[in-house]
Amino acid sequence: MRRCIVLAGKGSGYVSPNPLVGAVIVHQDRIIGEGFHREYGAAHAEVNAVSSVTEADVPVLSESTLYVSLEPCSHFGKTPPCTDLIIKKKIPRVVIGCADSFEKVNGSGIEKLRAAGVDVQVNVLRHECRALNKRFFTFHEKQRPYIILKWAESADGMIAGVTGQRIKISNEHTDRLVHRWRAEEAGILAGTNTIMNDDPFLTVRHIPGRNPVRIIIDSDLKINGDAHVFDRAAQTIIINKTKEEISGNIEFFKIGEDEDLLHAVTRGMQERGLNSLLVEGGAKTLQSFIDAGIWDEARVITHTAFRIGKGTGAPVLKNAEQVRSEIISSDRINLFRKKNNEFLSYH
Repeated sequence: MRRCIVLAGKGSGYVSPNPLVGAVIVHQDRIIGEGFHREYGAAHAEVNAVSSVTEADVPVLSESTLYVSLEPCSHFGKTPPCTDLIIKKKIPRVVIGCADSFEKVNGSGIEKLRAAGVDVQVNVLRHECRALNKRFFTFHEKQRPYIILKWAESADGMIAGVTGQRIKISNEHTDRLVHRWRAEEAGILAGTNTIMNDDPFLTVRHIPGRNPVRIIIDSDLKINGDAHVFDRAAQTIIINKTKEEISGNIEFFKIGEDEDLLHAVTRGMQERGLNSLLVEGGAKTLQSFIDAGIWDEARVITHTAFRIGKGTGAPVLKNAEQVRSEIISSDRINLFRKKNNEFLSYH
């Protein structure tokens, strides 16, 4: 099962809104096949695992055990049900990391396999398998995206100078890590002031990977059309109270005059099937998520040798607990989770 989890992680950034899934086929303590879900709309992990079995080993599939990190699907979606393939190949035993709470599965895959005479064991490394798919489970069980807060601060706890001007804080090694984080999430969010002051691209450039959907909070449409977020390099949603319009991959998403902005963000993402969000806004935007209690984890980068002095203070985390810390050259990265959040994975 640990091998299934490792394999599943290889699909990170490519399978959303589907879950990450890995599968391993074992015959008499020998792995004869393995696979993972590589890309949204493509073959699932179980299919890839079966396809990897050599011609010489195909006859022993009927004597093998399939290990899979998530309950096999039992419905037609982008691909046929994996349960049908398992039954067709007469695989007699299936070990599942955790059940799938998605309404179209939700135990039906397990039931279908057992009804066909397959010996099914569930909840092997359940916590680790759920943590692997923290985005997927949060989206379907809480009806909102999994929300990660991220910021960089100086050694004296500042994220910007006195006038709010952008100051480079994190080092180039950490910057590449941040771009990997971006590639792993469905959406990335910033507010009006961050866009106007920093003019960020909010794309993945330092590593290979898929750009997240850019979500910009700009209630009164103050951002100039020359800003980098309008460069059409990635799908972009402008949350505002003035205009409803779609032009290519840029969407102006108009919300009600009295609708809470954070509710509008989570509602808009839910409607569009975006199951995770990296918040890279300024102090005000980040603090609004913290104060509302709408977040799951925070990744705080601290330059241990750089001090700003007077400036804009970093957000203040509440109801949080630190779960991990690491050093990358001059930067210390602290990972926090919101208390009572079951997920600990840094993936």
